[in-house]
Amino acid sequence: MKKRMLLYFGSFDPIHNGHIALAEYALDKNLCDEVALIISPQNPFKADVLQTPEYTRYEMAELACRESRYREQIKPSVVEFVLEKPSYTINTLDYLKENCGQDMEFAIITGSDIWARFDEWKDYERILNEYEIYVYPRKGYAVEKFADRVTLLEDAPFVEYSSTEVRGKAERSEDISAMVAPSVADYIVKNQLWTPAGRIVRLTSMIESGDEREILYIERGKCYFQHNEWGKAINDFNRAKAINPNSEEAQQLHDMVYEILSFRYKDIYNP
Repeated sequence: MKKRMLLYFGSFDPIHNGHIALAEYALDKNLCDEVALIISPQNPFKADVLQTPEYTRYEMAELACRESRYREQIKPSVVEFVLEKPSYTINTLDYLKENCGQDMEFAIITGSDIWARFDEWKDYERILNEYEIYVYPRKGYAVEKFADRVTLLEDAPFVEYSSTEVRGKAERSEDISAMVAPSVADYIVKNQLWTPAGRIVRLTSMIESGDEREILYIERGKCYFQHNEWGKAINDFNRAKAINPNSEEAQQLHDMVYEILSFRYKDIYNP
């Protein structure tokens, strides 16, 4: 008999307790034999240039899985790390079917927020026809599309927070212990993830490697702004404007910092 693998696709940036609770729920309900967290290096719908590096996200997912009730049955996967980017679900499914299909059968679990755009996925009809799909509810997103062709998990565990909120709290140095596993919280603090200082280091590394995208200078300038490093912030916003003279965001940020400096330092040399 083939092993029943449930594929849970996501950015997991970072993985939080809600992700693990859902994976545990799937095993509790006997929906599968194992849950594979498929960490997507580049989601086609998410163009976030500052997404945390995939191996960092993998390490956090590995830590969280070790603390789950099913540590041998819930594990992160790097399969999409070796595939062409952006990460299309159908490409991953084809790869897994070709390489593991003799021993495994695959099903998919996803949230109703993601499902709302399912008809924009590459080869979505093939996915509907060839794979069992479970959809768990997310606040504000009713399952309307293809509702008769999926299994809605109405009693799945629900958490009020998202990975975006976890990152926001980490950036503000707020307590995230109720949102992520203890080892993940320690990892975030140790590696200064999402703090302005940590982001400056990462952005600087990307820029020094030759990446001259406007957004990198804008984001680093914002971090310098948070540190009250006005000169460095203006320099970055000016560089962003040089790369893209039509950048309204860079111009607005530059003007905002200039107004702050003009207001704070009015004297004989700055009348």
